[in-house]
Amino acid sequence: MSTISATMVKELREKTGAGIMDCKGALAECDGDMSQAIDFLRKKGLATAAKRAGRAMTEGIIESYIHMDNKLGVLVEVNCETDFVAKNDDFKEFAKNIAMHIAATNPVGIRPEDVPEETLNREKEIYRGQVLEMGKPEKIADKIVEGKMQKYFKESCLMNQAYVRDPDMTVEDLLNEMIAKIGENISISRFTRFRIGEL
Repeated sequence: MSTISATMVKELREKTGAGIMDCKGALAECDGDMSQAIDFLRKKGLATAAKRAGRAMTEGIIESYIHMDNKLGVLVEVNCETDFVAKNDDFKEFAKNIAMHIAATNPVGIRPEDVPEETLNREKEIYRGQVLEMGKPEKIADKIVEGKMQKYFKESCLMNQAYVRDPDMTVEDLLNEMIAKIGENISISRFTRFRIGEL
């Protein structure tokens, strides 16, 4: 078994934001393998997030991001359980990063279920037309369309999107890490993106 050095713990802490003891434990569990330890902490974060999912969130902040040319702006509401966390710098930075991500990626909704029915139907029709145009038989067309819709959700729904500052993780992964770090339930409840000339 490899020795877990303070430098390794520090590096893992910087990469994940997890506590010192959690980092030490993850490295011990993964025999000093840094990437396995990161995955281990992410899974732990998911488990923590799942445990906290039912708790009420009546506090939070509305964060804004205005792009440097002043032609693009975002308002996002991020909720938490207590006023104490709403004033926490890590929480505020998380909200700011989400606002910047929304400015960059222009999501259609937060989750797939937030995408309007007419938008879904239009996308399905377009994909179906493309598939039939390729000469694919009817019975496999539906399967291909389903695959294309999954890709659409990945690109268009905030939680499913690859996080712009770290494409190896999704926005949902980032949220779950934040929940594990802060120790409270957190949610991104709504956003509005403004661009000059767009309605």
